[in-house]
Amino acid sequence: MSRQPIKLYRHLLSGHCHRVQLLLNMLGLEHEMVEVDLGAGEHKQAPFIKLNTFSQVPVMDDNGVVIADSNAILVYLAKRYGGQQWLPEDPEAGAQVQRWLSAAAGPVAYGLCRARLVTVFGAPFTPEEVIEHSHVFLKVLEQELAHRPFLVGQTATLADLANYAYVAHSPEGNVSLEAYPNVRAWLKRIEALPGFVAMPQSAFGLLSGQ
Repeated sequence: MSRQPIKLYRHLLSGHCHRVQLLLNMLGLEHEMVEVDLGAGEHKQAPFIKLNTFSQVPVMDDNGVVIADSNAILVYLAKRYGGQQWLPEDPEAGAQVQRWLSAAAGPVAYGLCRARLVTVFGAPFTPEEVIEHSHVFLKVLEQELAHRPFLVGQTATLADLANYAYVAHSPEGNVSLEAYPNVRAWLKRIEALPGFVAMPQSAFGLLSGQ
């Protein structure tokens, strides 16, 4: 039985969806993008809720294997198709990857992601609060990247892909990267990886005058 392309249910401007798209591209896996109209509430309708009871994108359908949650999808793809580069079997390195996946689901989601949600999607968060949280995370990231080119050693892993999009697009949420040279250099290293694909940039926040 022939395999069909992997389906990725996504929103074009979602950093959570973009991290999955990055790995699909970098692994060279054939895939199809299925756009979910969040503005029209498509993610809250019964057909989508059957795919993800949390009513969130992304969701991936790999020939009947349906996985929801961006970090869960990354782990699945790495274990099934990616070898040890993206999710090392070594206990220490694997734990470090998990640390940064947790950061993507914690400080990044509650800081950089929410700051961007305010400007791009009109979310009702307090801008000053989420911007402050964003800079707390970026200061930690800047310090960590002073010692190595990627978040877990010398090569890119899921840790880097999971945290890339919201850091790269932080100016859209009025969060400047000017004070973080190590972070900016790290972004460029990720963008130079084979198979990299950019998430569309929005003219919001610090970019609104461009």
